[in-house]
Amino acid sequence: MDKPMSPSDMPTSAEELIAQDVGARLPAGTMAKTIAGLALLWSLFQLWIASPLPFIFGVGVMNDTETRAIHLGFALLLAFLVFPATKRSPRDHVPLLDITFGLIACASSLYLFVLYEALAQRPGMLTTEDFVTALIGIPLLLEAARRVLGPALPLIALVFLVYSLAGPWMPGLLSHRGVQLEALANHQWITTEGVFGIALGVSTSFVFLFVLFGALLERAGAGHYFIQLAFSMLGHLRGGPAKAAVVASGLTGLISGSSIANVVTTGTFTIR
Repeated sequence: MDKPMSPSDMPTSAEELIAQDVGARLPAGTMAKTIAGLALLWSLFQLWIASPLPFIFGVGVMNDTETRAIHLGFALLLAFLVFPATKRSPRDHVPLLDITFGLIACASSLYLFVLYEALAQRPGMLTTEDFVTALIGIPLLLEAARRVLGPALPLIALVFLVYSLAGPWMPGLLSHRGVQLEALANHQWITTEGVFGIALGVSTSFVFLFVLFGALLERAGAGHYFIQLAFSMLGHLRGGPAKAAVVASGLTGLISGSSIANVVTTGTFTIR
């Protein structure tokens, strides 16, 4: 049976409540500044590639594969820095092992950015370096997804990876000729048909910007505006405060995506 938290253990800010909701760390000092700096660099990079500025100045023009590699590199590094491995892992600082995993995962993703021209000139010809990078990158990607999203999605991906390799030993209709480990590594990590495919492209081009501008909108006071809008529309009706609370909560949830953030912002005005 879990021991109830003492008042000193209770979260004291909205940031702490949100971090507790998603299971994230809240380190202090240099590491906190490092994480904030990486997040800022990632945001600036996404804004840069989404704007016409690279083409106007002729600097930083990149193709889809290069932008996806950098996008995933930022995501993997921050995932290992921000999200602990287990519930018992420290949350006030980042262990050296997580920093190492984050740097290795980031380097595995940036491998496609650094060696893009060489990889483009030898499609399908996997070198030892390519193979090792894929064998490192895929497990670290699954681990980062487990930390951020939970075990369900990585387990599903792992089942399909195993199924690709174990086809000759599967029963009945599930049987297929299977693929070699080298071919699987090449398809999933080195080409644009696996990890660096359409889904990552959508995240790079659209999803990140949507989340970024949603966060900026909330920080700019849109949450309070939605609350006032809901009360102006429904506050005069019978049961208006309750109806306004529901509408305000829904509008705030559109830009926050966090249940705890929703309670922190709208609850201070509506839960009374």
